[in-house]
Amino acid sequence: MATSKKHQVEQKQTEQDKQQAAHELIDGLVQKSQVAFDQLRNFTQEQVDNICQAMALAAEEHHMDLAVSAANETGRGVAEDKAIKNIYASEYIWNNIRHDKTVGIIENNDEDQTITIADPLGIIAGVVPVTNPTSTTIFKSIISAKTRNTIIFSFHPQAFESSVKTAKILQAAAEKAGAPKNMIQWIPQCSRENTNALLQHPNIATILATGGPGLVKAAYSSGNPALGVGPGNGPAYIEKSANIERSVYDIVLSKTFDNGMICATEQTLIVDKTIYNDVKKEFEKRGCMFLDKKQADMIRKVMLINGALNAKIVGQRPFQIAKMAGFEIPESV
Repeated sequence: MATSKKHQVEQKQTEQDKQQAAHELIDGLVQKSQVAFDQLRNFTQEQVDNICQAMALAAEEHHMDLAVSAANETGRGVAEDKAIKNIYASEYIWNNIRHDKTVGIIENNDEDQTITIADPLGIIAGVVPVTNPTSTTIFKSIISAKTRNTIIFSFHPQAFESSVKTAKILQAAAEKAGAPKNMIQWIPQCSRENTNALLQHPNIATILATGGPGLVKAAYSSGNPALGVGPGNGPAYIEKSANIERSVYDIVLSKTFDNGMICATEQTLIVDKTIYNDVKKEFEKRGCMFLDKKQADMIRKVMLINGALNAKIVGQRPFQIAKMAGFEIPESV
């Protein structure tokens, strides 16, 4: 009994030591970020836009090698599709926001007699998932810089190297364009204690949380303002007046892109009874397979473990999941 109590005390002490170390680590990152923020908040619109332009161009230049790094490290998704996401997060996003005013007076409304002035929030905590590590890092870094905020990232342990590689490219490009040092930082060691210490730090202005339900809940429970993006995969509805060919094409494209890693990927399909057979034929024409009960049970056993999603099947190609489930797969596939 005495041994058990001693073990509990030692375990409690270890947890306290971990939390103390985490707080000290995050305090150091926040102090550096605060110094960078104090400089960045006084930048002109031209300075801010030059920095963001440099970041977007650097990310776009490395869109493919970052995608390959993410695919290789995580073992999930499709490198070519991740490259498209990187282009979207850099070139498309920047072109979409480049002309937005984010410094000084952004609106002078004579009619309402109001003046709107843009002011940065401060230090942002950015949480990056394993599903879209490089594109999420690019996106959050650019929008933070555009609004004169600094950012500290918590990267997913299974995508740490590719995420750090992305952040280093962005920070180097930003500094070359005149950004302060440490405008972009990240936690050097992945742990629950470190992430919680970042999310709960009193000097964090807001949290941009992308990840699973537990992480998003932790962000919303941190005591700091948070914007959370969790799992999606909502149902799609094909109504009887819909263009069947285009609807099916869009759903198949969405579902297969990056092996379904994007949260917006359709997970369930509802079809009007009057067009059901036509929709089914269109799916079959595009290589989709409809499972009978036995086949569905085979897939279910490999996809779910004790009612929870099997992480090993996430982001894998359909034939790989089918092979894990015991289907006979031709050698040519």
